[in-house]
Amino acid sequence: MTGRVVVIGVGNPFRRDDGAGPAVVEALRADPPKDTLLADSDGEPGRMLGLWRPRDAVVVVEVVHAHPGRPGRLHTLTAERAARCAARSASTHALGLGETFALAAALDRMPRELTVHAVEGADFRLGCGLSAPVADALPHLLRQVTGAIADAHDRLRHTGGRPTAHQDTA
Repeated sequence: MTGRVVVIGVGNPFRRDDGAGPAVVEALRADPPKDTLLADSDGEPGRMLGLWRPRDAVVVVEVVHAHPGRPGRLHTLTAERAARCAARSASTHALGLGETFALAAALDRMPRELTVHAVEGADFRLGCGLSAPVADALPHLLRQVTGAIADAHDRLRHTGGRPTAHQDTA
């Protein structure tokens, strides 16, 4: 294998639904996928870039605030699509994923593949605990991320270092 699979749960568990990404990573830690780095991030671009290498497959788990929104709806996006969407929406972090991906591209630090799995949030106030729609969607999000990890491991084993393409589903 020429790279790793890195799963990054982006968010702040003390801002209600913003804790969905870290909640997925915490669930994965109960039975960690083999050869997978699990990490939490507050979304700061420099720290996120420090978690991956150019030959890695990266899976980012995030909550989004869509307009109009449907809390609990799941999205799977490529890095390019996530950056375009982030440019049109507000992030719950100081800098969003779009800025992180732009910085990675400018520094030639993009991973081999990067996919974002996101859930639409409803409540970003201070406090702990997910809103009902996000909590209900969490098992589905966890299944998507678990499948993405397995698929990424398969691609890393079979592509011989060639970049791969993904489809957006939103």
